Amino acid sequence: MERRSDWERVWLKDWKPMRFGRRLWVCPTTAQVPEDPAAVVVRLDPGLAFGTGTHPTTALCLQMLDAMPLAGRTLIDYGCGSGILGIAALKLGAARVVAVDLDPQALIATHDNAARNGVADRLEIQGVPPRLEAASCVFANILADPLIELEPVLSAACLPEADLFLSGLLKSQAYAVKAAYGVSFAIVQVIERGDWCGIHARRNS
Repeated sequence: MERRSDWERVWLKDWKPMRFGRRLWVCPTTAQVPEDPAAVVVRLDPGLAFGTGTHPTTALCLQMLDAMPLAGRTLIDYGCGSGILGIAALKLGAARVVAVDLDPQALIATHDNAARNGVADRLEIQGVPPRLEAASCVFANILADPLIELEPVLSAACLPEADLFLSGLLKSQAYAVKAAYGVSFAIVQVIERGDWCGIHARRNS
């Protein structure tokens, strides 16, 4: 009899290493490391949680992480899924990451992937709290409506001049999301991939 874990992972058989930006690579746990001495490699087994880099919204976040100065910064990954964004941030130089998700399976996957990548000591995992600590960088890759609803929470989690990256939204939804955050943030740029986009904003000082 076929086990559930077998068919839940069938789609992963064609998943291959992918590069995002100049140096960031996301690789299945069984794949060979890219032959690039400058490569920053995230080894990933997504388990049953969302987040491998194959979806355009995750790809946009990884592209932004590769381009953003992260050295010494604390980052909040809201809706962490597999932990891919927080782990990538730590491998790219972030000092600490707080990974948040309401799905217990996501928290398990994030814990396991952080250990696999040797960054578990700098990654704090938690369920959705009523209030987040303030950080210098916040990523939220969820959906447009929750992003709008969470504006008070995510805004409060951003220190003055903190970077905020919002993803998980269609290009047609970008205006409404930008409007929700426009009072407290300056929009730095909107990056697109296919029908999807991500919004990079900076907290007013």
